[in-house]
Amino acid sequence: MNNSYFNKVKPVMTSPKAGSIAFRLAPLALALMVVGCAVGPDYHRPAVTMPTEFKEAKGWTAAAPKENQTKGDWWAVYQDPQLSSLMSQVQISNQNVAQYAAQYREAQALVTQARAELFPQVTATVDSTRSGTATTTSNQHSAELGASWELDIWGKLRRTEEEQKANAQASAADLANATLSAQSELAQDYFQLRVMDAQIALYEQSIQAYQRYLTVIQNQYTGGNTSRATLAQAQTQLESTKASALQLQWERAQLEHAIAILIGRPPAQFSLAAEPIKFTLPAIPAGLPSQLLQRRPDIAAAERTMASANAAVGVATAAYYPDITLSASGGFSSSVLHNLFSLPNRVWSLGPELSQTVLDFGATRGKVAEAAATYDADVASYRQTVLTAMGEVEDYLVELRVIDSQMVAQKNAADSAKESARVTYNQYQAGMIDYLDVATTENTSLTQQQSVLSLLSTQMVTSVKLIAALGGGWQAPDEK
Repeated sequence: MNNSYFNKVKPVMTSPKAGSIAFRLAPLALALMVVGCAVGPDYHRPAVTMPTEFKEAKGWTAAAPKENQTKGDWWAVYQDPQLSSLMSQVQISNQNVAQYAAQYREAQALVTQARAELFPQVTATVDSTRSGTATTTSNQHSAELGASWELDIWGKLRRTEEEQKANAQASAADLANATLSAQSELAQDYFQLRVMDAQIALYEQSIQAYQRYLTVIQNQYTGGNTSRATLAQAQTQLESTKASALQLQWERAQLEHAIAILIGRPPAQFSLAAEPIKFTLPAIPAGLPSQLLQRRPDIAAAERTMASANAAVGVATAAYYPDITLSASGGFSSSVLHNLFSLPNRVWSLGPELSQTVLDFGATRGKVAEAAATYDADVASYRQTVLTAMGEVEDYLVELRVIDSQMVAQKNAADSAKESARVTYNQYQAGMIDYLDVATTENTSLTQQQSVLSLLSTQMVTSVKLIAALGGGWQAPDEK
């Protein structure tokens, strides 16, 4: 047991006699504390079965860490200055993060309170009263200094401090998890918005082309060179594309509002101008399960919560044993104020106090059982958190690998569709085919190009989810 704090404790000297007794009792109190032990189980982190590598990590190449990258700024790998600027505002202005930060400060204050219980509590009292009966009146004045010290023989106070420390560490992990979650959500929303900008731009290009087609066909219809059905088909194609573009605009607005809230700003006071895609998809390493355990804040929070529950078992167990408190007080008491601090008016008291519940009809046993059950539940929650984390990483790894192959195939399909639309339109201008064929191939080309952008959005969002699932960033803990 660590008893270094005893070196700071000084006996209260209220009078020569009281001081002498306190001085003689102090070594006894110290000896009782030294031989005392903290009841309840000592904490050992429960074992969790961990594979040596992720199953879906086969074929992945670990990316070398960039030495010029700010540690912890995992979003810098996307090389998007606008994203980095937004990310820097999350910790400062996000209100969910601010809430967890306040809760962490609260947990730290509880640790301070628990630690203070290990030391003597000193109080000072100054009192002046006037009382009387029908025939007499009297005054009483006093000034006293008192001290009390609960001897932590059974470790109740130390276990309480241990419990609060673990709670504070869990709260710090909760803060880190809230920050990472907000950053992850912002990055996902940002990438979806930027891809949506590209989709809207693609629709605008198509609308301009379809408007030109409609103008040509309108002239042909006026001149009697084409049918009403062909004109209707061209109008349908144009209006349908406009409708799709309008839907993307309100979806983009909602993403913009979500980003504003994540950085703690009213949506009405925030906007992101449309820009072409600047971000790049980073090479993401698979990471190792052992590193995952050390990086993910939700796993750290679950483990510290489990440690706190283990300490709580010791606190509950200590109730089986008596509390021993040493107390001393000294001062002056007199009926005459101007003579209060004279030697004959001094008073003092010194003595130990032992208290214990004799009969509680199983209440203490029930509290110990409750604390033990809470610990068992936290162990299960910790193990489930680890399993869930492992599953998330496996899911995102396989999704990214499949999307990578899917993207190649989709780009090839989009290129073929564009070529088909070009050839078909040339054939239409040569009078070889009807406009219906042009409309069909143009719609196919637009759909294929939009599919490429949709896949890009999914790919970027999944890459962010993988980084978050790995705890933010991908450097091993000893590299940070």
